[in-house]
This record gives sequence, C-alpha cells and structure tokens, in this order.
Amino acid sequence: MRIFTQRALLALFVTCHAGIAAAQNTAPAPAAAQPGQVTASGTVPDEATKAAVLAKLREVYGADRVVDQIAIGPVAMPANWNGYVQKLITPDLRQISRGQLRIDGSNVSLRGEVANEALRQRIASNVATNLNPTYTVNNGLRVSAAEQALLDNTLANRTVEFESGKATLTPTGRAILDEMVAAMQKLKGRRIEIIGHTDSAGLRASNVSLSQARAATVKAYLAAHGIGEENLSASGQGPDRPIASNDTADGRARNRRIEFRLAQ
Repeated sequence: MRIFTQRALLALFVTCHAGIAAAQNTAPAPAAAQPGQVTASGTVPDEATKAAVLAKLREVYGADRVVDQIAIGPVAMPANWNGYVQKLITPDLRQISRGQLRIDGSNVSLRGEVANEALRQRIASNVATNLNPTYTVNNGLRVSAAEQALLDNTLANRTVEFESGKATLTPTGRAILDEMVAAMQKLKGRRIEIIGHTDSAGLRASNVSLSQARAATVKAYLAAHGIGEENLSASGQGPDRPIASNDTADGRARNRRIEFRLAQ
C-alpha cells in the first residue's frame, strides 16, 4: 500500500455485510480478514484521530468485528476531515454488502452491493448531505441481484394457491410459503414487499380488493412462521400488471399470483 504523505489515509473494508472506507488510497482487503469483520487500515496524523475513528466503528459494528490496522504518520488532513469521517460512519452503511467507502482528499467514493435502487440512491444522498460542497461523491454502489434471485428461485415460477375467489390458502399454497420462509430467513432482516395480482375476469375493484386480501394473508402467514412483521409489507395490484394473456385459462392462472420483491 502506498502512503501519500500529503494527506491522511483511512481505508475500511468489510468482508461480508456492510462496507465502508474513508481513504486517500486503497488496497485489497487483507487476506486474513474473516467474514463479517470491518478492517480499518491506512495512516492518520495522531492517536486522537485514530481513537475517534475506531470508537465510531465499534459503536456501529461492535467492538469484536473491528480489525485495527491504522498507523500514525506524518500526514496532513483537510479541514475538519476527522469530523466528516465521523459523519460518514453510520448504521446506514451496514446495508452495504462487501463494501467500501473511500475519502480521497475531498473526493468520496462508495462501492459495494445494496438490495435495491432506492437504497442505493438514499445512501449516496445521505453521504452527500453530510459533506460540505467542496466534497464530491462518486456513487459506485450497485444493486445486488443475489438476494432477489434467492426469492425468485425459491418461488420458481410457481403460484401461491388460494381457494377460488377467496383469500384462503390451499395446502399447496402453504407448502410454497414454508419454502419462502426458509429463504427469507437467509436475508437477515431485509424488507420484503408482498404483492398480490389477479386476472382480469370480473370487476376491477373486486379484483384489487381480492389481491390485497391475499397479500395480507401471505404476510400474516409469513409473520406467524418467524419472519418479522416489521420487515413485511402487503399490497394488491388487482389485474393491472399481467404477465400473460388473460384470453386463455393458462394465462389467467399465471396472472393470479403473489410476487415477492426486496424493498427499501
């Protein structure tokens, strides 16, 4: 790792969930880092700055997860650099997987994976809000497809079944939801939208109400089987978002479905 003596360097890496770094220059995360650890490395000008950074990291991530590789050296900091670093180490960043936050002078860059586009934009906006106008932010966060793929692959194009015209799950519907519970438990508290859909047969208003009721039933089932209700939301789209033609029985059956989407 090169050390720029003209500016302070602080690089933080996370090997599993949530990554942040404030840095002048960065290097690959140390090979010895364990999953879930936050590794802080680089050079700062004094012990007070180092102690403040480590204290903030331990507050956010837990003392047992923070690996200290910060050195003290003859480096200069931009005005209030330590204060800005403190503002950037927030619980928001725990939602970044395999991530890094880098401060290079007045240039800030974010890297890593987040669950959705809204979260990607929100984190970058919060970072910019915490900085003065002399700083620029490069949002290198990307939306992770892995978590959504877990839900999609578990559902596997199957339909969560209900009794005809009702919001009562069939045994097959419950069996599918049991599999979804197991998948959702791997997402560790991610918020999930449950969206009900119907075919176009009958009155639209009735279909919207039915789709909402079915989504609510699914939410209640998941919550009763170990998924935190605070991480679930339910809504109904009725017949407005078909994925197949309503002109055939097969198409209508495909349109009568429950959708699971990762939410902000």
